[in-house]
Amino acid sequence: MGAADIQTGAPVLDGLQVTDTGWAQDARTSALARLRDMGLPTKRDEYWKYTDPATLTAADAPSAALFEPGEALLFDDVDRLKIVFVDGVFDAEASDDFSLENVEISRLADTANADIHWAKSLYGVLELNGQTPVKRPLAAMNTAMATDGILLRVTGKVSKPVSLIYRHKSEVSDAILHHVIKVEAGGDITVTENGPAAARFNKVMEVDIADGAAFHHVRAQGRDHERRAATHMFARLGAESTFKSFTLTANGVLTRNECVIELTGDDATASVAGAAVGDGVFHHDDTVFITHDALNCESRQVFKKVLRNGAVGVFQGKILVKEGAQKTDGYQISQSLLLDEDSQFLAKPELEIYADDVACSHGSTSGAIDEDALFYLQSRGVPLKQAQDLLVLAFLAEALEEVESEELSEAIRARLEDWLSRRSA
Repeated sequence: MGAADIQTGAPVLDGLQVTDTGWAQDARTSALARLRDMGLPTKRDEYWKYTDPATLTAADAPSAALFEPGEALLFDDVDRLKIVFVDGVFDAEASDDFSLENVEISRLADTANADIHWAKSLYGVLELNGQTPVKRPLAAMNTAMATDGILLRVTGKVSKPVSLIYRHKSEVSDAILHHVIKVEAGGDITVTENGPAAARFNKVMEVDIADGAAFHHVRAQGRDHERRAATHMFARLGAESTFKSFTLTANGVLTRNECVIELTGDDATASVAGAAVGDGVFHHDDTVFITHDALNCESRQVFKKVLRNGAVGVFQGKILVKEGAQKTDGYQISQSLLLDEDSQFLAKPELEIYADDVACSHGSTSGAIDEDALFYLQSRGVPLKQAQDLLVLAFLAEALEEVESEELSEAIRARLEDWLSRRSA
């Protein structure tokens, strides 16, 4: 595409068509119409000024070399129900049977042309709600064009995690997946995600959490050095419900994770957290928008990034407290640890409050390893590199504390230790 085409995205949008004939058709047609109205994002857009979306919106996915990590996949030791996608295509042989008590599982590709499905009332609905006040064109594109995804309806406490595993085997793969999760009253589920997915990955997850229900999400994004990803999570919380999401990101040329949360029921709790470790050509963007629209709700945003050799980290986080959302407790922290002078952290924390009985705070810092702490450890016989690694892990600890499952938290900590040890040379 030429420069003018990159700005307008016209050739890309003109070539898109909705082919579904079943329950998903209306949602897809509506999403495509608003995508054409919005246009594709450009770096001139307010919420894209720190991250250039050109390679995410190009007609063809940039090539990404395959990467063999030489280690077991994260969560391999965890008892879980595995659902595998290879370059965005479902792999039935590598996946487990979908049978699991208290959860109904189906695929978008298998059901989208049926006349009736429970997901019709949710597919594209939370994504549409999340387009106001900030436009999210890549999410609309996903709703319109997703080729597959998992549809989960949770009716009780699920005994083990449902694990979405993404494998990358083609250097030019371009995957678009859309997941819908409905957690009914009293339901409780943990969903994990891991793997690089594709050369370029566009994913949306819509999560509707009913009164008294709980949703736990732990994600590890690839190790492929050249992968690109744009992900969106849209969540709606009912009364006394719980939402917790944690993301670990290592490597990748470009990653943009957006999380849009609505607390619509009293006494709901939401937590979204992330730990990113980047080395060299690495651009990682967390963009979060949390809306409080009920009484006595709590939200937490905790993001930590460790950057070196020119890596770039971005955080854009907002807490919106609507009129009448009294007793809101909103907490937001974004911090970076820069291991050299070439790396960069760009932050835009925001609070917008229309209620008078609230406790909201935000903070953002960027700095180097604490020399006093480093000296203290060395003075007690800890070698320099080991001391640095200990301080990096201590820096990331607050984000890891947001993971509900101790087993999953320990798996992530072990993987972070591996990442640090590989860079000890």
